Amino acid sequence: MHYEKLHSYIENLILDRIPLLQEMEEFAKNHHVPIMELAGIEAMLQLLRIQDSKKILEVGTAIGYSALRMAYTLPDAKIATIERDEERFALAEAFINRSGKSEQISLIKGDALEVEGLVAGHAPFDAIFIDAAKGQYKRFFDIYSKFLSSGGMIITDNVLFKGLVCESEIESKRTRNLVRKIDDFNRWLMAHPDYDTIILPVGDGVAISKRRGEKE
Repeated sequence: MHYEKLHSYIENLILDRIPLLQEMEEFAKNHHVPIMELAGIEAMLQLLRIQDSKKILEVGTAIGYSALRMAYTLPDAKIATIERDEERFALAEAFINRSGKSEQISLIKGDALEVEGLVAGHAPFDAIFIDAAKGQYKRFFDIYSKFLSSGGMIITDNVLFKGLVCESEIESKRTRNLVRKIDDFNRWLMAHPDYDTIILPVGDGVAISKRRGEKE
């Protein structure tokens, strides 16, 4: 069976989202804004439900879609989310204000490589979600993993990058360099001495990392 057919089958089983979220999905599609693929975000939300996450850090807000998905799924959780792009930050702020979830979500404006001090005020986190510049994943992981609570997990999106991580011939040099960085990150993460990691082939590839030797 083709993976694409199976992927479509799973997505078609997922229940419709509320109108605001569907509007955001349509906006992202029409304006080429990268948001987490449907099956991938459903997998992440289920992990957050199982963990009963109370404090979450998101590295890469975009227009606020995944932050809102987390807020609706976990109404008692507090989410801090970082976005450096001014236009996307403004869009996220507008969507979040419309949602009535603004008290749950703290928007942090700036480059995730530079706002560690601002994030520290919201720590520790039960879960950290990395979904920003893929070439900087290792640096994001190193910076923010120190804010992870005991028993917490780190979720990283796009680690299979449309399946290109297993392709040997890629014409574009820029894409080839990015794929190499993602592959390097995946190998580094899987061999990390402090974390147990599994990569799930859902959405665009989701890595789930948990500190070794920690128990709930």
